[in-house]
Amino acid sequence: MNSTPTPPPLPVARPLLDPAEEYRSWITERPLDRITLWGDLHPWLVTRYDDARAVLSDPRFSSENFRPGFPGLQPTTPPRTPGQLFAMDPPDHTRLRRMLIPEFTFRRVEQLRPAIARLTSELIDGLEEQGSSADLVEHFTLPLPLLVICELLGVPYSDREFIHRQAAAFATVSAGPEAMRAGWGALFGYLQELLAAKAGAPSDDLMSRLATERVATGEASAAEAAGLLVQLLIAGHETTASMLSLGTITLLRHPEQLAALRADDSLVPGAIEELLRYLTIVHIGMRRIATEDVEVGGVTIRAGEGVVIALQSANRDPGTFKDPDTLDLTRESDRHLAFGHGLHHCLGQSLARAELQIALPMLFERLPELRLAKDPEEFAFVGRAVHGVERLPVTW
Repeated sequence: MNSTPTPPPLPVARPLLDPAEEYRSWITERPLDRITLWGDLHPWLVTRYDDARAVLSDPRFSSENFRPGFPGLQPTTPPRTPGQLFAMDPPDHTRLRRMLIPEFTFRRVEQLRPAIARLTSELIDGLEEQGSSADLVEHFTLPLPLLVICELLGVPYSDREFIHRQAAAFATVSAGPEAMRAGWGALFGYLQELLAAKAGAPSDDLMSRLATERVATGEASAAEAAGLLVQLLIAGHETTASMLSLGTITLLRHPEQLAALRADDSLVPGAIEELLRYLTIVHIGMRRIATEDVEVGGVTIRAGEGVVIALQSANRDPGTFKDPDTLDLTRESDRHLAFGHGLHHCLGQSLARAELQIALPMLFERLPELRLAKDPEEFAFVGRAVHGVERLPVTW
């Protein structure tokens, strides 16, 4: 009697620094195939660029993670949490996202560039003052985006240790659902209190505008506003911090590319796009569930079936990017999916780009002798939803 073989498990263990071989095998051997998630759940794994864009832009694929069969990060169905844009569909997603769009326009972010440059310079001053070696995560790559997002939101930077600890708890998938919910809940309660205080004493920041222009007018509930702020606070520093760390490591491991970047400032915008494509730090997959039958890449995905979109393999698809496993800072990489695609593309991508475009060139300009203090293979890579390193020991 023939039996259907069990699909292979979701590949989540990421090679430390060079994932090219693994990603290439996903695309060539399993472009669109079933995987096993949580024992008896068998969603589809989407690995090719065109298929990934198709799924992410198709409204027949839902982001609501409480739907039965949704391929979530944990085996338990999470509760509906106010303000979690990443787990919402229109019309609520549209209503809440529109409230934030004015805060992250290109023009608004351009106005922040002088402040970002000032904070970057001050942090490098601190590095220079402490000697000729440091942990770059502790003293630069984590503080910078956390400073920027706290200033933008109106959150006290003095609470940074609590903020990062809870954000890390929420993002650490291996910790389990209770720990993840506890991290979100701690930040949710903290920001609810700040939001209430801002309503009575507003200032020039995003939280004050939410309190006085959205919550006070009834456009959003206080719980929805707090949920939005939690998401912005977590995503606004975890991802950029990891990109700064891994971007530094990657450039130091490709000295010819770094030399070209140092010699020509005009390469900076394109270089950042290439680093975003090459690294693709959101590596656990975008999750969706079909609400009706949909054909993707010649395969019919039935209503109620889950989908995991592997952004990191889509960004290494040779059908879209020539020599995709090669870092080429002159490549036109603006089609990458590092920020997602469709309705849920990253709201803060302009801010992230500005921080990376300012911080990485300034770091290498101010510390021209910067080098890694140990073999990258010895680094402790974080086990969170965003790929990164716990520490980055450097000398100069």
